Amino acid sequence: MENPSRSSLITLPGAIIVAAAIIAIALIWVNKPSPVSNTADQTAAANQPQINLSPVSAADHILGNPNAPLKIVEYSDPSCPYCKAFNPTMVGIMDQYGPNGKVAWIYRHFPLDKPDANGNVLHPNAGHEAEAMECAASLGGNDKFWAFEKRLYEVTPSVTGDTPAGLDQKKLPEIAAAVGLDQIAFNDCLARGDFKDKIEAQYVSGINAEVSGTPTSFIVLGDSVNQSAQDYVANALLQYRVPPNLLYVSDDHKTIVMSGAMPKALVDGLLGTLVGN
Repeated sequence: MENPSRSSLITLPGAIIVAAAIIAIALIWVNKPSPVSNTADQTAAANQPQINLSPVSAADHILGNPNAPLKIVEYSDPSCPYCKAFNPTMVGIMDQYGPNGKVAWIYRHFPLDKPDANGNVLHPNAGHEAEAMECAASLGGNDKFWAFEKRLYEVTPSVTGDTPAGLDQKKLPEIAAAVGLDQIAFNDCLARGDFKDKIEAQYVSGINAEVSGTPTSFIVLGDSVNQSAQDYVANALLQYRVPPNLLYVSDDHKTIVMSGAMPKALVDGLLGTLVGN
């Protein structure tokens, strides 16, 4: 991803902060046409009149109050290093806002395990890991889904040259046992592949919602939410040097699209603006 231009007047400490923010905002891109290259075109692309996001339903994995005035729908890949980096931010957000019922977190699968035009697969184990999360849910309900999700993101190594396959898949039953699931039942579920269709359907729903990389989060605003997010988003674009196609408010002011592992300070400020502290 091309970094925004920087002023030569930025001090060294400021440059370090900016660099850290840019690194944090990184995301894994889906194999799609190159993004627009100039700021004017990016701004135009960001002003999308409609967000084709599947509505949140009882079929979703929801952490927090299902009737929360603000819902964060995250499309994520368990093998994605930027999803791993962003997961503690979401855990912290729910620790802060979940108990008062103001925010709910909805997790949807977007495994990048599809071959590109050259037959290369970015995260070959991501679909299998997503199935493991669904097996946890089938055996232990919503609570075990979220316990397994948290533990998986904690222990999985980032996909790098040293660990190109990410997590050793033999660790999945160990994670299941660590969160209190029966390993034999878990292994049987995983071997059957019961949830391949569900995961593929969520992936397709992400494509339909114009998800172009992981993680991508949609902040869905209820009628009772402070609708003055536009000013905060405009300021955040400058403060954190975020490209405008990675953070924007839909034209109907009902959804904020946030692509990449945004810094926790940015997310905290945004949610504080929307629902208070």
